Amino acid sequence: MMLPRTGIGVDVHAYATGGRTGLSLAGVFFPDEPALEGHSDGDVAAHAAADALFSAAGLGDLGQQFGTSDPQWSGAAGVRLLAEAAARVRAAGFEIGNIAVQVIGNRPKLGPVRTQAQQALSEAAGAPVTLAATTTDGLGFTGRGAGLAAIATALVMPVGESR
Repeated sequence: MMLPRTGIGVDVHAYATGGRTGLSLAGVFFPDEPALEGHSDGDVAAHAAADALFSAAGLGDLGQQFGTSDPQWSGAAGVRLLAEAAARVRAAGFEIGNIAVQVIGNRPKLGPVRTQAQQALSEAAGAPVTLAATTTDGLGFTGRGAGLAAIATALVMPVGESR
């Protein structure tokens, strides 16, 4: 029997030190926001979505698939990683149902760009992606404004023979 499978992905990045600006989040670029540290662009929404896909398909995690020791992913856009993750999940014999992403942080405000962000993530994944955002009311890493986090869930269905 072929049953749907779910996965969870989490990603966290600190804001860059030294006043670097230019934040990529959910496939949208915010030129006046502080940049995030990371091997790639630090797009926590796209990274969490990719991690959720790998989890659902049983393919490990983001670090295993796109390790920091691999120079081809240095500075890579999060949507590029998400597109590659989706391709690998499909190559492993799964169809992607949907992905839901929750971004946690004080800024930037995602409401005004939610449609654009969902479109960018959905295009990259080749499947519907919904985006929500929340704050932690001043608590913890994200509440202090030290960075951003995201949690995602993904639904995939095996194609072909039973898994």
